[in-house]
This record gives sequence, C-alpha cells and structure tokens, in this order.
Amino acid sequence: MALSPSQRRYLRSLAHDLHPVILLGAKGATAAVVKELDVALDRHELVKVKLSGGDKDERAAQVAFLVEGTGAEDVQRIGHVVVLFRRNEDEPKLALPR
Repeated sequence: MALSPSQRRYLRSLAHDLHPVILLGAKGATAAVVKELDVALDRHELVKVKLSGGDKDERAAQVAFLVEGTGAEDVQRIGHVVVLFRRNEDEPKLALPR
C-alpha cells in the first residue's frame, strides 16, 4: 500500500510527539531488531526508530533492511531518526485521510 502525500503529511504530524520505540546499537539493524520492530508496528502502527551512528549511506542501508524485513512504509527521515508506518489489518488504530 503506497501512501499518498496527504497521508504522509498526516502521519508526520502524528509522529512529531512520539519518542523512539526502537534504538539501534553498535550492531545496527539485525534480525532480532526486525522482529521487535514487527511487534511494535503491530501494536502501534506508527513507530519512530533511532538509527545507530555512521554515515548517510550506512543509515540508508539500515532503513532499507528494516523496511524490507517488516513491510513497513518509510514516512520520514530526519538525521538519525526514521518514522515507519504499517497498517494493522486486523485492528487498525489510525484513521488515514484519503
């Protein structure tokens, strides 16, 4: 499901007050992190992740690994923080604008 620009804008506004749920350490994105992120996305739908240090390319690779592993949408990236969204089909929690 691709997000429209208005849906991305809405999700960015909701994510503004969120604190990071997942904090990546020195090992970066691993299979265990993907598993925890999967649980967090099921529970919250909209999740902030604080990436580990490294250059821009390394952080982009971490985000790609997390998105591919969970099937989430990359809503926003600012520095070391990325906002991810995945709709919970069984129990949707956020109402998205059309």
